[in-house]
Amino acid sequence: VCDGKAVIKNADISEEIQQDSVECATQALEKYNIEKDTVAHTKKEFDKKYNPTWHCTVGRNFVSYVTHETKHFIYFYLDQVAILLFKSG
Repeated sequence: VCDGKAVIKNADISEEIQQDSVECATQALEKYNIEKDTVAHTKKEFDKKYNPTWHCTVGRNFVSYVTHETKHFIYFYLDQVAILLFKSG
């Protein structure tokens, strides 16, 4: 269970969407035990709220290099879980 403390490592996104991404991911992590379900929930919510196409990666150990739309990228931790959320496409 997540204690709700987010540590934002890198962000190119509005303050409002930063807060929304943390809230959305926190809810997903509390609701689902499987990372792929957390990803699906977060992506679906962001596609609905902020128009497609959002991509989400959730995990404890991954490396990424992505190209994203300007002002549509956030990488943060909730406890030990890293969340990468960005819009592209």
